[in-house]
Amino acid sequence: MDLLLGVALVLGVMILVHEWGHFIAARMFGVRVDVFSIGFGPRLFGWKRGATDYRVSALPLGGYVRMAGQDPTEIDSADRDWAHMRSGEQAKTQEKPGLSVRSEAAGVSEITFKTAEMRGVDQLLRRGTGAPDELVSKPRWQRAIISFAGPFVNLIFPILLLTVYFVAVGIPYPAYQDKPVQVAAVPANSPAAAAGLRSGDKVVAIDGEQNPDWEQVEKVLAKLTPNSKLSMEVEDAGARRSLSIPVEQKDLEQPERLLGFAPIRAVLEDVAPGLPAQRAGLKENDLIAAVDGQKIQWWGEFTERVRGSNGKPVALDVDRKGQTLHLVVTPQAATNERGETIYQIGVQVHEDTAYKRVAFPEGARYAALVTVEKIRETASIVGKLFSGRVSLKQLQGPVGISRAAGQAARKGPLAIISLMVLISVNLGILNLLPIPILDGGHILLLGIEGILRRDMSLAFKERFVQVGLVFLLVVFAIVMYNDVVRLLPIHS
Repeated sequence: MDLLLGVALVLGVMILVHEWGHFIAARMFGVRVDVFSIGFGPRLFGWKRGATDYRVSALPLGGYVRMAGQDPTEIDSADRDWAHMRSGEQAKTQEKPGLSVRSEAAGVSEITFKTAEMRGVDQLLRRGTGAPDELVSKPRWQRAIISFAGPFVNLIFPILLLTVYFVAVGIPYPAYQDKPVQVAAVPANSPAAAAGLRSGDKVVAIDGEQNPDWEQVEKVLAKLTPNSKLSMEVEDAGARRSLSIPVEQKDLEQPERLLGFAPIRAVLEDVAPGLPAQRAGLKENDLIAAVDGQKIQWWGEFTERVRGSNGKPVALDVDRKGQTLHLVVTPQAATNERGETIYQIGVQVHEDTAYKRVAFPEGARYAALVTVEKIRETASIVGKLFSGRVSLKQLQGPVGISRAAGQAARKGPLAIISLMVLISVNLGILNLLPIPILDGGHILLLGIEGILRRDMSLAFKERFVQVGLVFLLVVFAIVMYNDVVRLLPIHS
C-alpha cells in the first residue's frame, strides 16, 4: 500500500502537473483540447466541459493532454476512433473527413502508427483539418511555448509546494544546528588535530563569531577559501586557548577536518539495494556501535573508517532493536568528481529534524533557493552523464523510483515532498533536452522549421521521432536492467 500510494503521489502527480502546463498554455493560445486525462488507459468516468473531455482513466500514474490537430508524428497524437479501429468498426470512422482506420490512409508510417498503439492511447493518428483552433494552425512560436510550458511548470511547481510546506510546518533543519559547538571527536591526521583541537573542547569564538552554534559555524566554514586560515578560540575545563587551522580544498569538502565530527548519531536512514551494506545484512534504523572493535558514537567516525578501508572488509558491531549483531561489510570503490577513488557501502544517515517557523515571504524565498539548487544539481548531473563522468548505472529507473516513493510514504510528509521536488525538477530538465519525442526535441524541430521558414516533410518528422524513440528505449532498457540487477542477491 505504501508503494502504490507513494508512486501515485510522487510520480503520478508530477506527470499530471507537467501535462497541466501544456493544457494551460494550449488554452491560452486558443488551442482546442479534446482530452485532459488523469491517468492512462481506459476511461473510467469524467465530464465534458466545452470541447474538453475531463476524464479519470484506469491507471493513475500521471495523465495526458490531447490537443486538436496535433502533429501526427507526436506520440500523444491520436483520434477518437482508435477503439473502433481495434475492434474492426470501420464504418463509424469512414463518415468523418480526414480519418481512417489504416496507418497508410492516415498518412503516417506503420512504425509511427505502432508507436501510438504502444502508448495505449484510445485514438487513431490523424492530420489536422486546418481549423483555427487546432495546434498545427498556430504559429510556431506559440507551439514552442506550449511545448515549453510542461517542463516550465515542473520547474516552478516545487517553489509552490515547498512554500506551502514551509509556511504551514516550518523550514526543516538538523536538530543539532542550534546547539553550542562542543567538539565530540576529531579525525586523525586532520588539520584540526594537528592544530591542537581535541575532543571536549567548546568553541567560544570562530573567525570573530562569539559563542557560535553549529549553524553559525557552518556558515563561517562555507565562506572559507583554499589556502586561508581558520582562527578559533576554544575552552576546556575553564582554560582557553587560540588555534589557527590552515585550510585546503579537501578540507572545504570535508568540514569535519576543520571542526571535528558533527553530533550526528550513526543510525542508518536508508540501505541501497544491491550495494555492500545490503549484502552484508545492514538494515534501516541500525545503529553502528563499533568498527573493527573500536567503539564509535558519531556518523563521521563511521564514514572515516569506511573511507580509510581501502576496500578491505570492515567488521561492524550493530545495535538492532536492542540486540547486538556482528556483521562484515566490504566497501566498494567509486570515483568522486575529481576522479579520486573513494570507498562506500551504500547507506544514508538518519538525522533528527527540527523546524523553524517562518512567514510567507521567508518561506517563499527559501523555497526558491532550494528549488534553484536542485535545478543546478540536476543539470550538473545531466551534463556529467553526457560527458561520461557519471555512469548510467547510477541512475534510478521505475523500480528504483517506486522503491524510493514507497519509502517516502512510510517516512512521512517531508520525505514525500522532498522526493516530489526531486522528481519534478528531473522531469522538467530531462524533457527540455533536445531529443526527439521529448518537449525539447519538439522545440528544436520548430526552431529548425522557423530558420528554414518551411515545414519539414512528414517523412523527416517520422524519422526524427523514431530516432528519439530508439534512443530513449535503449536508455530505458539499460536503466531498467541496472534497477533489476541491484535487487538480485547475486549482484556484486
